[in-house]
Amino acid sequence: MRPRTLFFAGLTALLLTLILTAGCLVAYNATRMLPEHDGLTYLSGLHDRVTILRDEYGIPHIYASNTEDLFFAQGYVHAQDRWWQMEFQRHTGLGRIQELTGFNASALGSDLYIRTWGWNRAAAADEAFMAPETRTALEAYAAGVNAYIAGKPGGDLALEYTLLGLTGVQIDLEPWTPLDTTAFAKTMAWYLGGNADEELERQEVLNRLGPELTEAYFPPYPFDRRPTILTAADLPITSASLTTANSTSVTGSGTDEIARNVATSMAGGPAALAFLPPRGADIGSNNWVISGSNTASGLPILANDPHLNIQMPSIWYEIGLHCRPLSEACPYDVVGFSFVGAPAVIAGHNQRIAWGVTNLNPDVQDLYIIRVNPDNPYQYEYNGKWRDMEVVTETIRIGGGMEPREDDPATERCEGVRDLPLTPDGALEITVRITHFGPIITDNTITEDCRFVGLTEEGDPLAVRWTGLEPGDLMHAVLAINRAGNWEEFRQALTYWDWPAQNFVYADVDGNIGYQAPGKIPIRAADHSGLLPVPGWTDAYEWRGTIPFDLLPRILNPERGWIVTANHAVVPPEYDDQLAATLGADANYTISQNWDEGYRGQRIVEMVSGTRAHTVETVAEIQGDSHSLVAEELLPYLLALEFPDQALADAVTWLAGWNLQMDKDSPQAALFEMFWLKLSAALWEDQLGSPGGGAWAVQLLLDQPDHPWWDDTSTPDVIETRDDILIRALTEALDAMTAAWGADRAAWRWGNLHTATFVNTPLGQSGIGLIETLFNAGPVAANGSSRAINNTAWSFSAPFAVRSLPSFRMIVDLADLENSRAIHTTGQSGHPLSPHYRDMIEAWRTISYHPLRFGDEAVKAATRHTLELRPAPGAGSGPATD
Repeated sequence: MRPRTLFFAGLTALLLTLILTAGCLVAYNATRMLPEHDGLTYLSGLHDRVTILRDEYGIPHIYASNTEDLFFAQGYVHAQDRWWQMEFQRHTGLGRIQELTGFNASALGSDLYIRTWGWNRAAAADEAFMAPETRTALEAYAAGVNAYIAGKPGGDLALEYTLLGLTGVQIDLEPWTPLDTTAFAKTMAWYLGGNADEELERQEVLNRLGPELTEAYFPPYPFDRRPTILTAADLPITSASLTTANSTSVTGSGTDEIARNVATSMAGGPAALAFLPPRGADIGSNNWVISGSNTASGLPILANDPHLNIQMPSIWYEIGLHCRPLSEACPYDVVGFSFVGAPAVIAGHNQRIAWGVTNLNPDVQDLYIIRVNPDNPYQYEYNGKWRDMEVVTETIRIGGGMEPREDDPATERCEGVRDLPLTPDGALEITVRITHFGPIITDNTITEDCRFVGLTEEGDPLAVRWTGLEPGDLMHAVLAINRAGNWEEFRQALTYWDWPAQNFVYADVDGNIGYQAPGKIPIRAADHSGLLPVPGWTDAYEWRGTIPFDLLPRILNPERGWIVTANHAVVPPEYDDQLAATLGADANYTISQNWDEGYRGQRIVEMVSGTRAHTVETVAEIQGDSHSLVAEELLPYLLALEFPDQALADAVTWLAGWNLQMDKDSPQAALFEMFWLKLSAALWEDQLGSPGGGAWAVQLLLDQPDHPWWDDTSTPDVIETRDDILIRALTEALDAMTAAWGADRAAWRWGNLHTATFVNTPLGQSGIGLIETLFNAGPVAANGSSRAINNTAWSFSAPFAVRSLPSFRMIVDLADLENSRAIHTTGQSGHPLSPHYRDMIEAWRTISYHPLRFGDEAVKAATRHTLELRPAPGAGSGPATD
């Protein structure tokens, strides 16, 4: 449960003192750090009065008479409740994590990764690129943040400053700037739009095992068995012949032999991603919208639950933003979920429209193999000539200084790193080489034996091209969405949404429902699948541009009366044919081959299409559904087996009586997931070194009982088949469950294995029980599992522990906006001593909600705290609310 290297040796030495003084410390900090939610505060930078009303959950609704004050106050309340989270987020996006943690090999790996990729440089480019309207909003937001933090020492803002100070890390508070907002946006763009690591993984599997096993391990999306968001009938398909193939082969580019010698270590080395949000197949979301033809009210219902990494505090912050009076000059009247560090809301509704988002899983990153001039490491070959690289020096500073030491390579973790290029003042200077594709991302790594390597030593260097490194104005799109009042304005706003590409569903009070996929999606060469690294010494694999916005998938008011997205395939193969007919046949228009496997999408479609009288309550039932389609499709193969042991046969008969719900109290769910773990290990581990692979890959192999993947290569004298491995996995699962929980199957509980622990960054991984108890929450038993609608996913590296989850749940009733409801994972506050630090966890895990209040009357009726902000004397006056 602690993937990050622990860095609190200095703090441990002071633990006894901390325990002895804990009572005084908690009492002191309770009044010192918790923000004031009532009263009157005068602030420079305001133009008029602002009123902030908070309910029983600490959810603020801000009322202002002008846009600048509205976003000023949003920055103020974000800083009040989540300042440390904002501090850590901006340091992450800019590759400055060690300024907060002090020297730590894992944090160093993440800083090296971020600086080499150039998130910080890209964020600066976005900040320079933004439109004046965006800049005005971000500067107003920053002014509000700074109004709260100004003049306060760190210890008055967050307990983290005090505790980290005990380790020798002194953190200088810096003002918030628009760059800090764009840096966080860049982090999210990487988190939701990255697949370069999957290209490298495919190449490594291909090098090791060859095409047959690789194709089976990475199967294409099952268009014949799983739904697509848009169907062929939804597309304006031309009359041209539909002959363009959807590229699916991992060897489709014909470059797999060339790529056998590529470097395999990314910048930062094995620990590069330790302090970054974990990515994977389970990172996605659900959203759907149902038209009035399928609801009891006759108007749409929209639902959204994004699946992001588990963390403390929640990544989301619920808020209402209300211009009073609502006017062309102050056009915002919106409620929903925001990211701390940025103005406006990302998903929610205003007076006329509602919207929700899921990740589109686009293929927007490509790796290029670079031929470096053997006589000049800062030149590379391109079309028969040497080109100069752009060379950038990045300086990484370390809080508290550092004294690197020679580590024993046999130690479990790198506590120090050898050969670091340090400056006299203890900073780290690294060289970043940048090609016209993008940066070389195999430089600046840390080896397994804890040695820093600047320029790529082993294998051909790899450069990355990524749409997220190109300038964009994401916040322009967010602000315009918040103001939109109809489908046309909504779509116009999304023309500015370059990355990360998302699935947007839409509904309005006039009864319309719609879907739009925005974002920069590359058009590739016809023989460039996007699945493997390709030669960078030729223009043969250059991108051919991006798909025009008006040709990206969209639909308004489909006849079926609903739209479902769950990270599954957006379009059928016919879409590529349509683009080929419109834009030319000599290109690859495939949006992605990294879709989710479609289990969640299929189950939602089944449930949404199951009734024509949906209500908010039936939609909530769908959001909480934990049905396992994986188990539904796999159990028939177990039932068909002839078992050598009656106990195994009895266990399978017992499983057959299961309702297939991954309920925390289900004993069958516990056995099935243990079986899935053992099956994955038996199937993949002998040749890949660890469990892995997707459920759809397993499903396809179940129909090929003699496929080479079933053979255990560690038993060279025996050739195993499917049935051998299924029996072995079930035997091991039964043994494991019996050893851990006893022989009485009825006493087993999925929730004993499957728990959610909400871990704070970084103090939640301190290794000190007292501190972790204060900052973390859980473990709590959780319903759901990977690939269920209630996608509380776990990973093979930490079996059964929740890795990612529905980070909020929202249901918007367009017939009665006050009937809308929501919840997110932890609470509104980032202060461990606040009553709102963890007060939503129980409601979240039991699929309960609170009202998503919107109208003035509902908000005022629920008000528990009122804070009024006024301009400092001489700065302006006038009422913002009645």
